[in-house]
Amino acid sequence: MECGKQYRGRLAPSPTGFLHLGHAATFWAAFARAREHGGVLIFRNEDLDGQRCRPEFVQAMAADLHWYGIEWQEGPDVGGEYGPYVQSERHELYLNAWRELLVGGWIYPCTCSRKELAESASAPHDDNDEPVYPGTCRNQRATTASPGGLNWRFRVPDGERVEFVDGRLGAQSFVAGQDFGDFVVWRRDDVPAYQLAVVVDDAAMRVTEVVRGEDLLRSTARQILLQRALGLETPEYFHCDLMKDHCGVRLAKRHDALSLQKLRNEGVSPERAREMAGAIFAPFTPEK
Repeated sequence: MECGKQYRGRLAPSPTGFLHLGHAATFWAAFARAREHGGVLIFRNEDLDGQRCRPEFVQAMAADLHWYGIEWQEGPDVGGEYGPYVQSERHELYLNAWRELLVGGWIYPCTCSRKELAESASAPHDDNDEPVYPGTCRNQRATTASPGGLNWRFRVPDGERVEFVDGRLGAQSFVAGQDFGDFVVWRRDDVPAYQLAVVVDDAAMRVTEVVRGEDLLRSTARQILLQRALGLETPEYFHCDLMKDHCGVRLAKRHDALSLQKLRNEGVSPERAREMAGAIFAPFTPEK
């Protein structure tokens, strides 16, 4: 981080289920790093998935994290200079970014169905990422001034190497068109996709470091390309280890037994929950 620049981190949960210990450990890392740097921590409600987001999950997110011991200085409940801190209330910001990408020739409409994409997927990929898009619609031209009704994909510069230094994992390098392909930035239901919304919000909220799970490493490369296309600064990144269950499966919101809500209801103390998650108060340090 630049000398003299205030540290600004963020928590960005999505209210599609109850938060579990894996989320808590990652958010604790964000909290610890903000405190270590004497900075500001932002809480942002990423509620763009209208079909899965529910009011009870929204209420539980903040309550569970407060119970766990995490505090923030900006968010839906405390306000702040860079609000609103709820993504569903920031549509115009995303639309402006979509227009800028359209004018710059960075995006194109995609009519491929999920079935067609599944049938055409041939490039290898891991469980944490999507198959490389085969480029079926790459030559389609925009015939509309509004994004609704179609998926819109970002045209990655094939062969360009995207490099960054992760605060925990060190030097990272991905090749556009090989490690990931053209990705969706706007969905046919007229909702911005995760990649675009996160880039716009992190820039608008002046985030200086993004702390999140290491399953999003490739997403970081995608987001750096979007930042370049939109003329935005690239924050620093710190990707945390992923918590797994006793079978070695990465925790997901379906792991109800390890949800913060259930632990609270069972009378588990915050201190015990932090022990269970392997969270500690000491600052996190890069792995050698």
